[in-house]
Amino acid sequence: MVTSVGFDLDMTLADTRTGIAAVYDELSVRLDVPFDSAAIVDRLGPPLETELANWLPSERIEAAADLYREIYPKLGVPAHTAMAGAHAAIDAVRRAGGGVIVVTGKNVRDARGTVTALGLDVDEVVGSVFGADKGSALARFGAAAYVGDHVADIQAARAGGAVSVTVATGPYTVGELREHGADVALDDLTEFAAWFSGWREHDALR
Repeated sequence: MVTSVGFDLDMTLADTRTGIAAVYDELSVRLDVPFDSAAIVDRLGPPLETELANWLPSERIEAAADLYREIYPKLGVPAHTAMAGAHAAIDAVRRAGGGVIVVTGKNVRDARGTVTALGLDVDEVVGSVFGADKGSALARFGAAAYVGDHVADIQAARAGGAVSVTVATGPYTVGELREHGADVALDDLTEFAAWFSGWREHDALR
């Protein structure tokens, strides 16, 4: 049985906190706005514009988002690192003959840049989608499971007809992810390969 899997990017496959904080710190200087980058990276997940709305009036958000994206490739992407277990998780899917898609709220250019910089072996990257809006990409790719760190990723899996697999490496604990309806809640991606192997074997016997 071939089982393809979708993954979120920020705080699921990639630890982007340092890079994103650096971009917000630079944005703070350029715009003279006191962004609290430490607080921001503790709640990664929602779209950039949603976060900017916490700090700026609506008429300034579009320009600020454009500037953020201008800065990101130089300051953000080089600071990103792979989450523990990220490569092993992808390898587990590959060894089973499955495909891998990244579906993320990050814009496609920076998502692809991050995937390339970290050497993540994926088939496709879809960006600028959040929550249930990720579902169409997952369904089109045929992802049987979707792995993410945010409660909105549970909604994404549901919308795409996939099993919701969550990791407590973002803003939510294992218990909170379960309370929000995750089918599977792992401490981190180092537990994914063992879960995936057991899940596929169980599925194949059904």
